[in-house]
Amino acid sequence: MALFKKRTVGKPGEWFYCLEHQKVEEGPECPAKDRFGPYASRQEAQHAMETARERNLEWDTDPKWHDRKGPGEDGAAG
Repeated sequence: MALFKKRTVGKPGEWFYCLEHQKVEEGPECPAKDRFGPYASRQEAQHAMETARERNLEWDTDPKWHDRKGPGEDGAAG
C-alpha cells in the first residue's frame, strides 16, 4: 500500500473528459488512462465523445487506409 497518494496536477483552464465517470473536469482529477484531454474549453471537453466518434468514422472510411489485404497482396499463391 502506498503511503502517499500522488496527486495528478494540471494547469488552471485545462479541461478533461473522464471516461470512467463520464463527466467534464477542470484540471485532471482522474488518472490519465481514464480521460481525454486536455481541451482548451469546457465545451470542447463536453463534446469529447462526439469528437472521438467523428474521428473514428473518418479513419474507418479513409480510402488511403487499408486494414485488409486484397487478393494476391499477402504473398501467398492464390
